[in-house]
Amino acid sequence: MRRPAAAALAAVAALLLFSNPAEAEARNCPQSVGAQAAIVIEVATGTVACERQADKRLSIGSTTKLMTALVTLENAKLSDTFAASDYRPLPIESQIRLNPGERMKVSDLLRGLLLESGNDAAVALAEGVSGTRKRFYREMNRRARQLGLTNTHFSNEIGLDQEGNYSSARDLVKLAAVLRENTFFTKIVDSPVGTLKTGDHPRTFRNRNRLVARYPWVNGVKTGHTRGAGYVLVGSGSRNGIQVISAVLGTPSEAARDHDTLELLKFAIPRFQRIRAVVEGKVITRVPIRDRQGATLSLAPDRTVRRIIPRGTRDEITTDVVAPDVVEGPIRSGQRLGRVEVRQQGKLVATVALVAKSAVAAPTPAVKAKSWAARPYVVVGVAVALVATVLLVTRRARTGRRRTNRREAPRAA
Repeated sequence: MRRPAAAALAAVAALLLFSNPAEAEARNCPQSVGAQAAIVIEVATGTVACERQADKRLSIGSTTKLMTALVTLENAKLSDTFAASDYRPLPIESQIRLNPGERMKVSDLLRGLLLESGNDAAVALAEGVSGTRKRFYREMNRRARQLGLTNTHFSNEIGLDQEGNYSSARDLVKLAAVLRENTFFTKIVDSPVGTLKTGDHPRTFRNRNRLVARYPWVNGVKTGHTRGAGYVLVGSGSRNGIQVISAVLGTPSEAARDHDTLELLKFAIPRFQRIRAVVEGKVITRVPIRDRQGATLSLAPDRTVRRIIPRGTRDEITTDVVAPDVVEGPIRSGQRLGRVEVRQQGKLVATVALVAKSAVAAPTPAVKAKSWAARPYVVVGVAVALVATVLLVTRRARTGRRRTNRREAPRAA
């Protein structure tokens, strides 16, 4: 079995700031949200906009398949082909109607898993990745532990009600945030419809998350429903560069599930803003140029850094400029001559190179001499020497006159 190829996915989990609930800024969710458990977070900072019983362990239905997708993406290629198992879903189960032994690419199985929530697709992926479903469950739980999903455990890859298959609202949004780092996953869950082209025949399915089709700014993620779980939805949306992820668990209907999700997304997005902490090309400091009295070289960042912050917390972003005390030619325009360190709440979040806004020629001997002569200590030294010379000349002149006067004075009779 291939080990995880997308190391960046694991790194995201380590960087998420909301891994410890005690560190998140928790607020009450709107009263209009009736879900048993709910949460919504801003992805870039991990800030919790609101939560309700976000750590309660509950049945989660087919949102289980989020971990099925993650384990598959980390251990198989999209171009791999798996054979369908002899799993026989009940008529009431979601399925893409695979025939036993039918071969389908992983990319299409994932589409069937995430759009139609196909249980038969989930089983085919589990057996294709790990050989047996039991080994796949173990891998799901291992990844849950690695990602710090402390209120999550899996006993199947489908999401059927079963003892030991549960998660929490907080764990689900953390898992979704990791998955959103994968562009293939992000594209699927933001698609209103998808076609599976491999297999015995093409299949087209509509996304069970109807919010994606109805609201252009909603971009995911996954629905779930069983008798024990009620209606579950991990949702996501983006406006003005602000990406948020929500989860609602234990709602009584699809309408209630969708309503609560929209309420959370609309509640969270306006509470954040995207700012430019550093602007490319904007002069941030000027450095004296050696041998050119009074001249300075302007330095500017070579790229723009944008950060997302809760509204009203602009002072959380600080910048520190690290630049030379003086520069000397030759310097070419665009040459790196320092850096800007961007911090958010004291934590280093970006480092940007400072570059010269213009070229500086190498100093000629005449310029060096002129610069040397204009230096304060040289001027003072010359002045002191001139004063000393004048004093010395004056003293010698006086001494010479006294000697002359002595020689000319008449001797006494």
